[in-house]
Amino acid sequence: MALSRIAKPQFNPYGDDAPQPERELGPWPAPVATAPLRARLQLPGSKSLTNRELVLAALADGPSLLRAPLHSRDTALMIEALRALGTRIDEVPGDGEYGADLLVTPGELSGGVSIDCGLAGTVMRFLPPVAALALGPVAFDGDPGARRRPMRTIVDALRALGVDVNDDGRGALPFSLYGTGAVEGGELAIDASASSQFVSGLLLVAPRFTRGLTLRHTGERLPSLPHIEMTIATLADRGVEVANPEPGVWVVPPSTIAARDVDIEPDLSNAGPFLAAALVAGGSVTVTGWPAETTQVGAQMAVILERMGATVTRAPGELTVTGTGAIHGIELDEASELAPTVAAIAALADSETVLTGIAHLRGHETDRLAALATEITAVGGDVTETDDGLIIRPRPLRGGLWHSYEDHRMATAGAIIGLAVPGIEIDDIATTAKTLPQFVELWTGPRMGIVPTPPTSGLL
Repeated sequence: MALSRIAKPQFNPYGDDAPQPERELGPWPAPVATAPLRARLQLPGSKSLTNRELVLAALADGPSLLRAPLHSRDTALMIEALRALGTRIDEVPGDGEYGADLLVTPGELSGGVSIDCGLAGTVMRFLPPVAALALGPVAFDGDPGARRRPMRTIVDALRALGVDVNDDGRGALPFSLYGTGAVEGGELAIDASASSQFVSGLLLVAPRFTRGLTLRHTGERLPSLPHIEMTIATLADRGVEVANPEPGVWVVPPSTIAARDVDIEPDLSNAGPFLAAALVAGGSVTVTGWPAETTQVGAQMAVILERMGATVTRAPGELTVTGTGAIHGIELDEASELAPTVAAIAALADSETVLTGIAHLRGHETDRLAALATEITAVGGDVTETDDGLIIRPRPLRGGLWHSYEDHRMATAGAIIGLAVPGIEIDDIATTAKTLPQFVELWTGPRMGIVPTPPTSGLL
């Protein structure tokens, strides 16, 4: 399946006045691992948790402190959106390695503003229900790629709840709504087959609806259920008990959302490529700050890597992956956001990998299934797209230009393959700033021990 190349993002993670390397200095040469790794590192906070906690803190009954939050493009977009709607968010000194803590003080929600969603699914799916509680018009738009992401479910849901929404029939960005300061709530049926974020976005705001919300999913399949479980857990931590009387049904009573101080866990999905590096390059990689219990889907990476040939050991507050010299193919259902990392490893495996249950990835930053098939095939791989996944067969790979499609997980997938295949160049490594602005610094820094490859067309 051919996939068109799309425009580069406008966000510059290196600073407003700094050159954007992917535009001015050419592609980023992915470094090849020349020796087994002996790495130990801690990663910034979870994007999924940071943006959920920002929404809940903005709707809470008092100020909340978010400790060690993620500072990335997605979270910056969420912060600016909530500020525009009337929430005060201040950066305050903290003990985290990757930036300030956030003090969130709720304010009266008001419209008359425009929200830039960028490419952030959590912003475009979580913020419209919040904006429906504001008084006045709120317009939503984002990057060109965001206009291709499915939004009809949230548009139709808000209309069913009595909110005036104008999208000119697109079911996609851009659109606007007119909030009246309150949403009645009650019973609502939606098809969230395209994204679990539609469910999470409604559940996060439902306690503030006058009658709460009874939400029913009507589709045949619900992707990324762990992300919904994460949403329910964050609500429970703030005193909102969400009942789940049967699969696909959630009942949220009208209630206060309690203010609280929150420690944000490291992003375990962002840890995936670093842990995968141990399997691809050999040696070991330890991620510190690994939680003993978590709702993050990224925790599944430990089990997946073990099945693919790694040795995984745990100690209090950390997880270590050690390569054994072999990479095995697996069959895996519902890999969710981990699929690009798994697919990159699978391209280097000694047997076939079959990924299923990930049709919803076609509606992410790009059509990830088509993108992975296109890019792995372009460097010599053998990939077949299916309706809901990929079949990846081992073949010798060669160097070449790897396109990221404005997708952070596509960029890191190329970097994983580049550890074992000389000559891989990522056309837009800066897109990793969406959830991990420090990716290049960490990947080629002293803690990982991967030596940067000299550029052929510029210097990063």
